[in-house]
Amino acid sequence: MIVEEFTQAIVKAVQTFGIDTPEVTLEHPADFAHGDYSTNVALRYAKELKMKPRELAEKILERLNLSADLRLSLEKTEIAGAGFINFHLTSQFFQEQVAEIHKIGNSFGKNSTRNGQRIFFEHTQPNPFKEFHIGHLMNNAIGESVSRILAWSGAEVTRATYHGDVGLHVAKAVWGMRQKEPHDTRYTIHDIGEAYKAGSEAYETDGAVKEEIIAINRKIYERSDPKINALYEAGKKISLALFEALYERLGITFYFHFFESEAGDIGIRIVEENIGKIFEQSNQAVVYRGEKHGLHTRVFLTAEGLPTYEAKEVGLARQKKEAAQFDSAITVTANEQNDFFRVVEKAIGEVFPKYTGKMRHLSHGMLRLPSGKMSSRTGTVISAESLIAQVKELVQQKIKQRDMTSEEKEKLAEIVAIGAIKYSILRQAIGGDIIFDFEKSVSFEGDSGPYLQYSYVRAKSVLEKATSREVQPQVGKEVEPRREVTILERLLYRFPEVVARAGEELEPHYVMTYLTELAGAFNSWYANNQIIGSGALEPYRLALTQAFATVMRNGLFLLGISVP
Repeated sequence: MIVEEFTQAIVKAVQTFGIDTPEVTLEHPADFAHGDYSTNVALRYAKELKMKPRELAEKILERLNLSADLRLSLEKTEIAGAGFINFHLTSQFFQEQVAEIHKIGNSFGKNSTRNGQRIFFEHTQPNPFKEFHIGHLMNNAIGESVSRILAWSGAEVTRATYHGDVGLHVAKAVWGMRQKEPHDTRYTIHDIGEAYKAGSEAYETDGAVKEEIIAINRKIYERSDPKINALYEAGKKISLALFEALYERLGITFYFHFFESEAGDIGIRIVEENIGKIFEQSNQAVVYRGEKHGLHTRVFLTAEGLPTYEAKEVGLARQKKEAAQFDSAITVTANEQNDFFRVVEKAIGEVFPKYTGKMRHLSHGMLRLPSGKMSSRTGTVISAESLIAQVKELVQQKIKQRDMTSEEKEKLAEIVAIGAIKYSILRQAIGGDIIFDFEKSVSFEGDSGPYLQYSYVRAKSVLEKATSREVQPQVGKEVEPRREVTILERLLYRFPEVVARAGEELEPHYVMTYLTELAGAFNSWYANNQIIGSGALEPYRLALTQAFATVMRNGLFLLGISVP
């Protein structure tokens, strides 16, 4: 990328002043009139070199040794303000970038910053016997987008999800299922959700039921009761089938599915083997003392000898390593689990020293509706299916006058609704809570997923019309004397830089922000320039339209958003 070449040249120039390892950053000025790149390196080192910033900037330019290709790409340099160095690129450079986008096509934007890295990536983690709710939807959107960006940065990414198929929540649901008359296995996911709600309420208010649920929990672990086993298997099967259907709708494929029932058994053995070395007995339970690392104590095995979530994570770590070789493992969860993972990762590092420094917890905020916080225990869960259905209904209202078949409208509404939800999740930095705005999410203007999808379709429509004229997109010699470079051209070539930054920081919102700005530039250019029938300008303007469509499609793919 040209930004890397400029950066290296500036670093070498600054080193001639005796700065061994200068920190040089190039940024895109907010105002295009200030150039395509700008650096504050002169302001950064002026005091150290006992020079005025503008004086140092001038000397840096004098010592800037650019390659022949860089000199050809550079229209001019200027010193602005207190000592910023601005670089303006040539119109020929931008035309060459449009040609490059045509040449690379579906791979434009890929980079090699993570070449050779093997990353095990876990996300979504819906629990059987509970509904796939909007929290899982948020985790899924973030996890899938980050994993795609990492893959485009050269990493070999292994995707996995992890299901909590044992534990008190399962026992509560099975207890509730047993109350159903007649006692059979004909349940829907809604029935299971209601059963869990009933079990949770009874567990909190009735001591006898609490003891019964604890007994059911042990029987599920032991597989010792045929009737309970049948209820358990029925509920798990229904839940996993629903999850798979949702994965397909969301465009997600997992290489591995891990289960707490399996990880728990492995975790028990590992924890027991390390009692007295890493773990210790405490009131009949087994704990890990995190205080020695500035953390806190957590229970890994209960007094009943059952594994907690902590012990299951130890077993899961072993399962991941056996499933695929990796250099690092990333787990995406809500930020309310931050403290849990700090302790667990430290314990796993002691059990498996080779894992130390290889595990990362990527935490995100909560997705909320205006009505407030969810709770599966109290029955106020908003399922992913219901959210998609509500947004889909709003989209259908917006497209009901379109000249399309009902089947086409259904397909379009599905794509746009899911895109709208993913946009709302990925438009801001990971970590903060999001209040989902229904009306804003389905707007076809500005800051929304449908706006990006619509912009792409508009570009493809232009290109489709051009095929009937037998005019091909083409980048050739300058066709507009003294032509001013468009904002669209000034943005298109930046896409690989944006992807690289998103991959480095694990932040999809950089891609989302860029695409929104790019769509605005295209729509403005489209409104002010004739494309079809523009004479000698038509081939290049079609090429520019095609380049936009390519970048938009590639960017939306990285965000997990489909295009109509």
